[in-house]
Amino acid sequence: MTVAATHLRILATSDLHMHLAGFDYGADRPDPSVGLTRIASLIASARDEAAQIGALVLLLDNGDGMQGTPLDARAAAPGAGAHPLMRAFGQLGYDAIGLGNHDFDFGLEALDRALTVAPCPVLCANLRPEGAERPAALLPRTILERRTPGGAALRIGLFSVLPPQTGIWNRPLLEGRVGFDDMVTSAARESGALRQAGCDLVIALAHTGPEPEQAPAAPFAENALRAVATLPGVDVAVGGHSHEARSWDGPGAPTVIPGFAGSHLGVIDLALERKATGRWTTASANATLRPVARRDAGGQVQPLAAEDPALVRLIAPAHEETRAALRTPMGRSAQGLHSYFSFFAPDRSLALVAAAQAAALRPHLAGTGAEALPLLSATAPGKTGGRGGPTHYTDVPAGPLQLRHLSDLYPFPNTLAGVVLTGAQIRDWLEQVAGQFNRIAPGGREMPLTDPLLPGHGFDVLHGLSYAVDPAAAPLYAPDGTPLPGGGGRIRDLAWNGATVGADQRFAVALNSYRAAGGGGFAALRGARPIPLPPLAIGDALRRYLSGAMPRDPLEAAPPPWRLAPVPGAEAVARTGPGARAHLDDLAGRGIEDMGLDSDGFLRLRLRLG
Repeated sequence: MTVAATHLRILATSDLHMHLAGFDYGADRPDPSVGLTRIASLIASARDEAAQIGALVLLLDNGDGMQGTPLDARAAAPGAGAHPLMRAFGQLGYDAIGLGNHDFDFGLEALDRALTVAPCPVLCANLRPEGAERPAALLPRTILERRTPGGAALRIGLFSVLPPQTGIWNRPLLEGRVGFDDMVTSAARESGALRQAGCDLVIALAHTGPEPEQAPAAPFAENALRAVATLPGVDVAVGGHSHEARSWDGPGAPTVIPGFAGSHLGVIDLALERKATGRWTTASANATLRPVARRDAGGQVQPLAAEDPALVRLIAPAHEETRAALRTPMGRSAQGLHSYFSFFAPDRSLALVAAAQAAALRPHLAGTGAEALPLLSATAPGKTGGRGGPTHYTDVPAGPLQLRHLSDLYPFPNTLAGVVLTGAQIRDWLEQVAGQFNRIAPGGREMPLTDPLLPGHGFDVLHGLSYAVDPAAAPLYAPDGTPLPGGGGRIRDLAWNGATVGADQRFAVALNSYRAAGGGGFAALRGARPIPLPPLAIGDALRRYLSGAMPRDPLEAAPPPWRLAPVPGAEAVARTGPGARAHLDDLAGRGIEDMGLDSDGFLRLRLRLG
């Protein structure tokens, strides 16, 4: 017999990446497609709707909020004052926050400072203290008590998990201090503990993307959302990390993944029934997403939510101070720098970052045993559309440069690293990178050039070499590094200084700390010998290079390192941003055809590979 019923609305954000305002700091212009200021309006509307039916409301965030725009480093610096993201969460009335991997990008001390002003419980259940204490404000789980309109008590348990690879991706900051356990094991433990504590409902803030439906998550998997959502003790799941905008009501718990940078608000509506035993059960559930904007047939952004005036006022000081600082002059570029054609044509922005990395590494090679080795520099595009949308590309015009352009050229807070690799390791590294391309048969038509589900920041280019990638050949490795049966390899004509690279030939390689620590899962780098370096942010190295504080590096004048090998009679379709149309002269003479925009607002270009 049912003796009571109530409604609970759960509102969720994730992967805000410091997009507090709907603003593109690299281009110094508003961006109406993202931003917490627009999400705030959706939150207010959703709360008003809930109030009309007497529903309870919880507002939750699922991590990766503290990194991603030029606001982040200023907010994380010692003495910066209350973290603007936490102040925004306080004004909006968040009930709990789960952490994501990028929230550790500035180290434990910066995280601890931010969390001391958090307005609500902050959770991370699979963090394991090693040489350092768990940040004081960080909890593995929490219980919220709410009263229904009829006066009945509802105990809601929450926990959070994030990818165990966080300790690898941020190894220089976290090694020997904290580690991270398997997400599914931790989620099972926490949901069980919350049930034992008498919780009527358990919500998982799982900062992880969904694994394939028919492929169970392996131990310590990076993406295990489905496994967490189908645990017996979990009633609701909020995902993240993968930057997808998805929702589903089952199998397992109703689940939302609320997009990227404040693009969507997740909404899960539950109808709860209270039995005569006093236990609450879920009678029905509905998981949906509400976007802040849509794109019309011409690819133009049409806002669906206005910015919340009160939140705009709250963040205005940090926002305007950041904009003013980003106008600082920083050299000039004779050419436009963009990432629209990174997967099939030379990328000058990558070449510039590669040269800055090499220039910063060279003075530190003396006495390391690597000073006489050829120096290479590995870079990957940071902004290549994907789930960030058709405007998520580097696009710096020729002419004077300002500090704001750094976030366009290099959007990550990585530090410089150096390693020594053999020619065999380098070939294996490039073979794994080449798995980004779809296999295109001779004479093939309309095949997408790359797999759109793979992140562009995994497309490493090794400057200082020359090589071709053959998309007609069977790949040697899957993008995750798994050897593929029958793969013959795709790397052709691998050479340095005009001579074939030998398997035992050794090279020094400049790269970022994320990749050197194992980020991206490149097996070839696991045996690399590190070159000892003092801490140096790549963004700082790039700023010094562009401003003339470091000498120009020979790599800057090197020819483009890679090319696509011809595929007789074949055509492929490359997907890029509509802003690429302003740069099509870069592709003159290559027979590339504009095929118009797709339904998501991306530009489609036909490439003739023959």
